[in-house]
Amino acid sequence: MISRTLSRYFAGRFFGAAIGVFVGVFVLVVLVDYVEMTRRAAEIPNASPLVVAQISLYRVPQVTERIMPFSVLVGAMMCYLNLSRRLELVVARSAGVSAWQFVAPALVVSLLLGVGATAIYNPVSAALREQSKRLEAQLFGEKGGGQAASGFWARQRSADGSSVINAVSSRSQGSELDGVTVFTFNAAGQFQQRIEAKGATLEPGHWRLDDAHVFSSAAPPAQHPFLLLPTSLTPAQVRESFATPETLSFWQLPEYIELAEQAGLVAAGYRLQYQVLIARPFLLTAMVLLAASVSLRFFRMGGVTKMILGGITAGFLLYVISKVTEDLSKAELMHPVAAAWLPVLVGGLTGFVALLYQEDG
Repeated sequence: MISRTLSRYFAGRFFGAAIGVFVGVFVLVVLVDYVEMTRRAAEIPNASPLVVAQISLYRVPQVTERIMPFSVLVGAMMCYLNLSRRLELVVARSAGVSAWQFVAPALVVSLLLGVGATAIYNPVSAALREQSKRLEAQLFGEKGGGQAASGFWARQRSADGSSVINAVSSRSQGSELDGVTVFTFNAAGQFQQRIEAKGATLEPGHWRLDDAHVFSSAAPPAQHPFLLLPTSLTPAQVRESFATPETLSFWQLPEYIELAEQAGLVAAGYRLQYQVLIARPFLLTAMVLLAASVSLRFFRMGGVTKMILGGITAGFLLYVISKVTEDLSKAELMHPVAAAWLPVLVGGLTGFVALLYQEDG
């Protein structure tokens, strides 16, 4: 009975610390993003502060997904350092409770948090990100064209020649584009014209370019309410060019992986994202082990600063490893499964071995 009570107590303390850190970071990111969005919208007449705040609020959940492991790491360190400072760990150890019993409740809670983050939080953040793109397009759409040095690129061929499409941003997994610039070439590869449009929508057999401006060396500039640009691109090919795996929810990824493979396209990015989301619950547990290995030392023995720096350094190194493996996977130099699970294994084994050495010698 005492063990269950202590387990619930330790689990509650860890849950409160992890959620507190995450909420604090979330609010901070929202404020910073809102200030940046306000600066961008300063030149737009009648820009509503409420819409700007809504865009920031919808954008942030996807950003904070990336810092979720570090929220768990910092939360676990705060939890155990506070327990040690208040001598609660000393009392628990005197009652025969081992370090593994301290850590087990936090491991269970972090695993459940990871499952919730993958199955619920990720789909919600992806949906909100799509909504924020729509609001951004409405707010900044007038200023979207002409930025041909950034964004997304795609090349397509037709019977009349070829064309290169650039878009500042995309929505609906690439089927709707904003700030579009199109360079068209004839069958001999000679440049014909440049088209700038406020937006583009993929329809069967063609792109519909809205509010299009046509610039050609053979004719004066012309403006059209809309133009139809023939295309042979399929929705799967468009997703490969204009959609990023991060904008897809966990439940949509298997379908997109299958469609990409059927179309003969590279699905490494989708596979990597899918494996990263599956591995997330175990990555959070690895962070708990790392935090426990550097924060279970008694406060009166000193070295608290070194423990905190050690935990932060371990988290940073794990982040570097994860970024390197993701880049290798996207370049098709590493299998997506290995790229997603290697940081989990490195972090988990490091924390487990360090904790095993401290506890059992």
